[in-house]
Amino acid sequence: MKTNQASFFSFTALVLALAGLVGCQQTTLNKAIPAPAATSSPTNKIARRYSYTPRPYPVDERGFSPVDQALAKAYAREEIIADDSEGALNPYVLKVISGYPLDGSYQYHCSWKPWEYDIYNGVTQDLWFKGMVVAKAYPDGSRCSYCCGFTFEVFVRAMKLRNIQKGLDADDFNSMTFNDLFNTLQLWYIEGKGDSEQRAITSYGLGRAITNFDDARPGDFLSYSSTPSGGHSVIFIDWIRDDANHPDKITGLKYFSSNLSGNGVGYGQAHFSDATKNGHGVLRNYVVIGRVGAIKDYKSFDRAAIPQRNAYAPTQPERILYVPTPAK
Repeated sequence: MKTNQASFFSFTALVLALAGLVGCQQTTLNKAIPAPAATSSPTNKIARRYSYTPRPYPVDERGFSPVDQALAKAYAREEIIADDSEGALNPYVLKVISGYPLDGSYQYHCSWKPWEYDIYNGVTQDLWFKGMVVAKAYPDGSRCSYCCGFTFEVFVRAMKLRNIQKGLDADDFNSMTFNDLFNTLQLWYIEGKGDSEQRAITSYGLGRAITNFDDARPGDFLSYSSTPSGGHSVIFIDWIRDDANHPDKITGLKYFSSNLSGNGVGYGQAHFSDATKNGHGVLRNYVVIGRVGAIKDYKSFDRAAIPQRNAYAPTQPERILYVPTPAK
């Protein structure tokens, strides 16, 4: 995918983009695909850490969030997800994203002034692994997210779903410890040079890199850099092609993620910079794709050979009350 002929401009843009992608930053070139009209407007505003008011986290009488509700039958094995020919995680990823509402109620929020790592890791609800919270939701109960936090949440949910459907321990991710998964999170969030979702997946023996665009499949994890400088972490859905003039030419991509455009979680698309009139867009040579493979294909990993990131600590939240949403 990457070539030795990348221009100095593209290299400079990449450096700036990777710096911007750490945690959550992206550019406004990502266009959301409009969701069906909502029957009601969101009531929760996205608060900043310096003004948020903690309140009960809205769940139903079982303690389920809206996404938990939508996926309950699959997690209970009342609905069985069919494996693909490779036995990859992709069908489970697609099932998980189908549970998210597209009405704008799951909004986007990312703040760097001040940093929020101590209270928020970009996920819509706390993610538990081996009895501890590996990623924290925003404490105001708004279910907001940002791009790499959201894709990490989908990854964790899908891994647990597949394990449950196979009759395995939900928290057995190739024998990874809690600290392994927390380090996976930081690789996923690009906290160091060379980091990406692909690096996180391959470092812990969970899958492989996809280096040929034609090999990408819906449900792969993808990140890209763009010009003007920025980037995005997404779940790949499909390529956009120039069907009229060059059917084989890929001009952009369709994805599912947490977006800047105001719709929050949902479907979006972006075009490559070499396919736009103003030269703005995704840098074709800086698209990184990873796929979690079949459980039987997991590989052993050498913990000592994996970069250990320490951008922040895995502190446990102490401010969420899980109570049913009051009846209207």
